[in-house]
Amino acid sequence: MESLKYRWSAPLAENDDKMHDTSSQEQVLPTARSNEMDVSVVIVSWNTRDILRGCLRSVFEQTREISFDVCVVDNNSHDGSAEMVRAEFPEVKLIANPENRGFAAACNQGMRIARARYVLLLNPDTLILDDAISRCLRYADHHADVGVVGCQVLDDIDRVSPTGFSFPSPWNVFLALSGLSRAFPRSRLFGRPELSWWERDSEQDVDVVTGMFMLVRREAIAQVGMMDESYFVYSEEADWCYRFAQAGWRRVFTPCARIMHLDGGAKSTSQVSTKMFVQMQKSAMIYHRKNLGLVAWSLLKAIYIVSNCVRMVAWFILSIVNRDMRMRRKSAAAKAALVYQFLGVEPE
Repeated sequence: MESLKYRWSAPLAENDDKMHDTSSQEQVLPTARSNEMDVSVVIVSWNTRDILRGCLRSVFEQTREISFDVCVVDNNSHDGSAEMVRAEFPEVKLIANPENRGFAAACNQGMRIARARYVLLLNPDTLILDDAISRCLRYADHHADVGVVGCQVLDDIDRVSPTGFSFPSPWNVFLALSGLSRAFPRSRLFGRPELSWWERDSEQDVDVVTGMFMLVRREAIAQVGMMDESYFVYSEEADWCYRFAQAGWRRVFTPCARIMHLDGGAKSTSQVSTKMFVQMQKSAMIYHRKNLGLVAWSLLKAIYIVSNCVRMVAWFILSIVNRDMRMRRKSAAAKAALVYQFLGVEPE
């Protein structure tokens, strides 16, 4: 462990307002000096204290042979997440936001103070396995045209999660919402959204590297800019990868490294499921309007309206038949999404 280099820092909450700038796409990172660290790990947390603790321990215990530092950006958690980081991980840089700024904005805060050759965006509900960060860094160092690297993700010891997916489009959204992608997972036509015919056991160029573990080359960030803060949560990594693709950078999945995604993920977003259901559609609408144009945006809106109507009615009927409040909540979420699609009003 002698080769590890940690940067020690006091919490940055008091000065962080100066670093926040919503024009993130026009900002670039300072040029890294030749003696800089290998990787700056950025973790965004929101009410994830206990799993964040496990994530941080795994980073320090399972990362060897490279130099790295860690920054946690806490989005105004109320469970003592920031206090835990201060008390148990003094070597970690902490940005404690006075409000929840969303995932993209928080990632940008961490990237603005990153000084390493690579930035790793890492979810707090993950565990690093078998020196995964070092393995991905070595892969990136041997492939100079790769801007973004993702690794194999395990939902449990025996199940590989389907990470890495196609760029969003009205057709891909329709395939997912209609159930066709699940009904015909081996079809290259219907399985396109999540590339469901692929077992994630081989190296593969992908459109989008999943944001839970995203190793990004500093030069690529300097060229395209940081994440678009128009996205509060969801679709931000798809938008970022789209910009990397436009600039000619490859986005690659490699099974040479593995992490564990606890309970299949969704630790933060599940805390407000109706809001997040609406937010998912809102972010997808932003992506389509920005990157694919008005026609694609209009098609997507029509798809969401029809889908939400069907879900609202179907789940309501099933909730009565089965006396199941979970189904009633799904119906309510679909109703809230309809209100957003017609009136632009988000749930409180």
